[in-house]
Amino acid sequence: MQNILGQSHAIETLQGTLKSGRLHHAWIFSGPRGVGKFTTALEFARILLDPEAQPNLAGQIDSDPSSETSKLIEAGSHPDLHIIRKELALFSDNPMLRSRKLMNIPLDLLREHMLGGRTSDDRRHEAAAYRTPKLGHRKVFIVDEAELIDKNGQNSMLKTLEEPPAQTFLILVSSRGERLLPTIRSRCQHVRFHRLDLNDMEAWFNRSELGVDEDERKWLLRFADGSPGQAHLAAEFRFYEWRRILNPMIAQLEKGNYPSDMGKAMAELIKGFSEAWVKSRKNASKDAANKDGARHLFSLLASYARARLQGLADDEMMVEHFASLIELIREAELQLDFNVNARHVLDNLVVQWSRLGALTPA
Repeated sequence: MQNILGQSHAIETLQGTLKSGRLHHAWIFSGPRGVGKFTTALEFARILLDPEAQPNLAGQIDSDPSSETSKLIEAGSHPDLHIIRKELALFSDNPMLRSRKLMNIPLDLLREHMLGGRTSDDRRHEAAAYRTPKLGHRKVFIVDEAELIDKNGQNSMLKTLEEPPAQTFLILVSSRGERLLPTIRSRCQHVRFHRLDLNDMEAWFNRSELGVDEDERKWLLRFADGSPGQAHLAAEFRFYEWRRILNPMIAQLEKGNYPSDMGKAMAELIKGFSEAWVKSRKNASKDAANKDGARHLFSLLASYARARLQGLADDEMMVEHFASLIELIREAELQLDFNVNARHVLDNLVVQWSRLGALTPA
């Protein structure tokens, strides 16, 4: 865990509970995307599953990288580590699950991989959470993007949270912790993760070997806003090039003009991201990739607005302009969450942005 950057409070919380021996059975790891939540969950699981985990030279409870537990986890074959993601639906024997658009984590998926019970295809599944650990020590379930668990699924988890199986641990990893029901949150130990500061981001860049030039590195630092995962993604999918494509249209908006082709240009960028994501990620969902691509584009526009806001404290009109722009971007994101047609959302955003007027008088 000592290699996880910028999350000292979270690590201290987890190490404290490990050293005390009073381990809570259910956890929520929440915070922005790409700041180390899932990585920490996996390291925490490694320690929980290793019967030989012990204090290292730094005094932290740790699992030896050469231990059998670590080898199994690295190989993705530890029988008592269960990682639940929406993409598992693709491997289901249930045709209704396989045909879904992979936009959430439905109850049927939880029944198959954790909770047990009868699914919509009239099959009964044994509850994996209540099985004896296959290696005789502990079991850990990590649910990634736990905010995507539908309401029925969250309600069905309550019994397992209230009557936890022995030596079984559940970690809900979420970038939108507020979407988990209050009844779920109240039964879990909550660990909050934060954006990294500039020094930690610089340290991450030095480790990352992204191979970008100095101008792009500076831009990535601003765009990522303390999220190494976001920086890595932006470098991989060339968001710096997105910025170059959109800059002339943004310049038109700054003059109070309406760039009629901007909605189409943004849609093409999102489409390109989605196609590249599905091609590079096994079992990826195109629908989910389209939504993610739109969110990344909104993040890029918000990064532009935040950068322009810096140093404008004495210019009330400019502050109001960019604050209004950030609000427009938030509204676009909300519309996307409510499944409004993405192209309509993009076109409307450009129209509303143009109505904010020119930054300076003509």
